[in-house]
Amino acid sequence: MPSHFHVRISALLLSAGMMAALPLNAQTHRRRKVSKPVGQTWTAKPTAYGLGDNDISTGDDATIRAAAVHALGDLNGTAVVVDPNTGRVLTMVNQSLALSADYQPCSTTKMAVALAALDHGVVNENTPVRIAAHWSVNLTQALAYSINAYFEALGEKMGFATVTGYERQLGLGEKAGWNIPGEDPGSVPDEPGPGGVAKLSSFGEGVRISPLQLAAITAAIANGGTLYYLQYPTTPQQIQDFEPRIKRTLPIAAFTPEVKDGMLAAVQYGTAKLARLRDEEILGKTGTCSRDGTRYGLFASYLGNPNPKLVVVVVLRGNRAVFGPRAAQVAGEIYRSLDAEHFFLAANTQARTIANNQ
Repeated sequence: MPSHFHVRISALLLSAGMMAALPLNAQTHRRRKVSKPVGQTWTAKPTAYGLGDNDISTGDDATIRAAAVHALGDLNGTAVVVDPNTGRVLTMVNQSLALSADYQPCSTTKMAVALAALDHGVVNENTPVRIAAHWSVNLTQALAYSINAYFEALGEKMGFATVTGYERQLGLGEKAGWNIPGEDPGSVPDEPGPGGVAKLSSFGEGVRISPLQLAAITAAIANGGTLYYLQYPTTPQQIQDFEPRIKRTLPIAAFTPEVKDGMLAAVQYGTAKLARLRDEEILGKTGTCSRDGTRYGLFASYLGNPNPKLVVVVVLRGNRAVFGPRAAQVAGEIYRSLDAEHFFLAANTQARTIANNQ
C-alpha cells in the first residue's frame, strides 16, 4: 500500500464504525461549528457469566473448542468455527447467542454488497469511487478500512431490491443450519428503513442475522461459492455418518478473488490487523454498530488462501469497549492458539496426502 494513502487515511476522522469523514482544510476547520456529541446510555455489559452452561459440545473438535473457550473467556459473545469445505460446525461456543438472529450484520454486510456490485458490473476491484471532493478509493481500500461512504454509493447505484435480493441469495432470512435446534432464521427487510438503501449497504440497517448465518456466508466466499447447510454433529455416530449437504451453488466464483483481496488487506493493515498470524494468511471483515443500548462487535474470517481451512466468526456484545477490531483480536487469539498446537501444519499435511492419493 503506497505511503501516501496511509497519510490520507490518517487525515480522516474515523468513527467507531470506521466511517470516513471528509478531510477539512484549515480554513474550513476554523469556521466549522463543533456540536457536542449526544451521550449514549449503555445497558449491556461486555462481560457475562454462564453463557455456555447449556452448550452441547460432545461432537466438537476438542482442540478448537478449547481455543475458542479460552479466547472468549467471560466476554459477552460467541464464537462459531466451521469447516468451509464441508459445512461442518467444529465448535459453537455460547450456543444460545450463536443461534440467535438478534444481531445487525454491521459492516460485515459490506462483503455481500461488494459481491453484488461486482456481479452487476457496478464496479471492478480497481474502479475508483469518489467519496469526498478530492478523494476516491477502490474496493480493496474500502474493505480494508471499512469505508461506509463507498458502500453507500454502491447501494444507491444498485437499489434496494438488488441489494436485498442478493442478501437473500446468500442465505439471509433463512436457516443456515440443517436440523440445528433453536436456530433463528433472521430476516431481510421488505422496504427501506430510515437510512434507506445507503445504510442497508454500509452496515446492514434492518437486517437480522445470526452468527451461524455469518459463518455460512463466509464459508461460501472462502470456498468460491458453495453455500453449505451447516451441520453440527453431537455424537460419535453423527460424526461418523457426516456427509456435506449443499444448499445451493452461488455464482460468485469470478468475483470472490476481488473481495478476498479486500478481506486480506483488512487483516494485513486495516481494521482487522489484530487478527494477524505470522505464518498463515487470514482474511476477514470487521463490523461495529449499536442498537437499543447494546454495542456489537463482529468479525467474520477464514484462514487459508487459496485453500481455506477454517472459518472463524466472533460476535461480541456490550458497551463502548466492544467493537469490530476487538472481535478480530479474539479470533486472532483462536487462530494463534491453534497454530501453537500445530493444528494448521497437520491440516496442510492431511490436504497434501489427500491430493497425492487422488
